[in-house]
Amino acid sequence: MSKSNKGKLSMVALSLMIFTSVYGFGNIPVAFYQMGYGAIPWYIIGALLFFIPFAFMVTEMGSAFKDAKGGIYSWMEEAVNPTFAFIGTFMWYASYIIWMVTVSSKILLPIVNLIFGNSNNMPDILWISIVAVIWMALITLAVSRGVDTIKKFTSVAGTAVLALNAILIIGAIIVLIAHGKPETPITLNAFLTSAAPKSVFHGGFVSYISFLVFAIFAYGGVEAVGGLVDQTENPKRNFPRGLIISAVIIAVGYSVAILCVGFFISYDKDWLPQIANGTMNLGTVPYQLIETLGQRVAEALGITGSAASIIGGIFARYIGLSMLLAYMGAFFTLTYSPVKQLITGTPKKLWPERLSKISKDGLPKFAMFIQLIIVTIIIVLKYITQQGGATQFYQILTYMANVSMTLPYILIVIAYWYFKKNTLIEKPIEYFKSHLVVAFLTVVVLIVVIGANFFTIIQPIVDYTMMSPADQKLQLGNTITSFVSMVGGPLLFGIIAYFMMRRYKAKNTDEYNSLGKHYLKK
Repeated sequence: MSKSNKGKLSMVALSLMIFTSVYGFGNIPVAFYQMGYGAIPWYIIGALLFFIPFAFMVTEMGSAFKDAKGGIYSWMEEAVNPTFAFIGTFMWYASYIIWMVTVSSKILLPIVNLIFGNSNNMPDILWISIVAVIWMALITLAVSRGVDTIKKFTSVAGTAVLALNAILIIGAIIVLIAHGKPETPITLNAFLTSAAPKSVFHGGFVSYISFLVFAIFAYGGVEAVGGLVDQTENPKRNFPRGLIISAVIIAVGYSVAILCVGFFISYDKDWLPQIANGTMNLGTVPYQLIETLGQRVAEALGITGSAASIIGGIFARYIGLSMLLAYMGAFFTLTYSPVKQLITGTPKKLWPERLSKISKDGLPKFAMFIQLIIVTIIIVLKYITQQGGATQFYQILTYMANVSMTLPYILIVIAYWYFKKNTLIEKPIEYFKSHLVVAFLTVVVLIVVIGANFFTIIQPIVDYTMMSPADQKLQLGNTITSFVSMVGGPLLFGIIAYFMMRRYKAKNTDEYNSLGKHYLKK
């Protein structure tokens, strides 16, 4: 190995790193809950039409702007202009605010499973919201004091959660062998329609198409791939190969895992009753899935009755512990990392002096506490405006997170188009040199992301128009809440960002005009 390649990623190491960064166990039970086997084609479509082309796009920009500290802000600033970049980055940051709201509202679920070994003791939405606020406050306080040891400790959760995939597949195969056939029959129609009843996923063309946003969300984090190109051996040859290999592994991994769920879960017998009586929802489904797996594996091995229930409880406690540690690890990083990148990567004069201050240990402490206040306000507003039980609550939260996390991809793709058009920008690595290919891929990815989000956003409205007048009176509040939750957050942050940059430009015109010109050819 040459000295220049020493310590760099091989193609296999690159593929594994991309896999562990993108692949998420939680997407599997949610996919089966929403669509059954019908989720599998969408995960494959998501890999072909979003993950692979988008990853190549961010890789090209990442290699061109590898020394920039502003991440995606720097990419968009150099490719388009500072205003566009700041709006996109602020919306990207907004997606993490929504993520904190969503995940903190789910934090009781692993705790309950860890203590009781099932999700049957879940308290009402008031307590879920109170615990969410307490969790955010404790995490923010802990991170502000510096807790590197805790962050390192929680990193073991990645291995524990990854092991859940092996447990799922091996356990499902044991049950399949014991029963001789899958619990949910495998038919062509099962892959082309949603298994969920109308009352949960609402069926129909719009909801079927809108599931694509879940598939895009399942490949989230791919924008971080751009930072790996500089760490790869012979990137022009190995990076595209590693990227395609990892995409195939992830798409096949999701598909196989979703298929395996049907080996031990009968959608009609096991889940429809729980969905109908409200004991299963988008929040509880991962835990109930693994608990059921434990019981079915025990029964397949000849263990029945209370002993099988005990084993199911052990499985539930395992996923409870794994997910709790995973949430802790994610929060310890995401409580400060996005807000720090937002502040340090954008022009300093955009921010009030106190808000932009970074402490000696590298943390934007004041900004983190402002962030805590914003998250708390959203959680409180979500509780006040919510009508219905936990099922509706977690459904809106999940859709809200999916939309907010995928909308910034639209602006990144648009920035890529301008990046390719600008011949003055140094491009050390180019995978797509043909203008026709660039135009085609840009349009395809935009159609996929915009289309998926559009159908997801309008789904509550379409559902409302199909209800009876009596149901419309009952569901009007939820319909408005669903629509505003998905659109309001990103739109509000985008408007705030526009006026912040407009104010900055008016006060610092010369500085504004000098931005975005650091990577032009000499």
